[in-house]
Amino acid sequence: MFSLTVAAVTFGVVFLAELPDKTALAGLMLGARYRASYVFAGVAAAFAVHVALAIAAGSVLTLLPQRLLQAIVGVLFLAGAAMLLLKREEDDEEIAKPADQSFWKVAGSGFMLILVAEFGDLTQIMTANLAARYDSPLSVGVGAVLALWAVAGIGIVGGRTLMKYVPLRLITKIGACVMLVLAGFSLYEAVAG
Repeated sequence: MFSLTVAAVTFGVVFLAELPDKTALAGLMLGARYRASYVFAGVAAAFAVHVALAIAAGSVLTLLPQRLLQAIVGVLFLAGAAMLLLKREEDDEEIAKPADQSFWKVAGSGFMLILVAEFGDLTQIMTANLAARYDSPLSVGVGAVLALWAVAGIGIVGGRTLMKYVPLRLITKIGACVMLVLAGFSLYEAVAG
């Protein structure tokens, strides 16, 4: 069953966590060099694969007893918030330039870059946690995919402008605070359960 509320919560959490990530920067760099639609097609496909893997992992977590599951999800959200708060600014990574501008070369480069860079990333772990917490894989999947696609689109099309007005540290702190709230709810449910 689809829940718009769960999809919206997932979108907000994943969007805020992914926005200051290296992926937005990678999308910006690829988008500056190549046709934006080609880059987006590859990046979007890679994110869809990541969300599907995260939903599958979250579905496995739902087999655990409810109190234990809430405790695990709460601890994982706390770890995610800590990762965001303790994250250091990373150096820009050099992105290999495909030999030509064909759709398959550009989309393939974007796909492989994101597939490798995002595997086991914070947002993938968060998506699995949200899938386990809400037991609504479709809602979480839609929210996560749309959030990741939105961040990729922002990075590809308008990343430089956004970064002039919104400091990455502020975005990171907001994302960490949202994760702390979710951790608090999960841990409360585990204890009060």
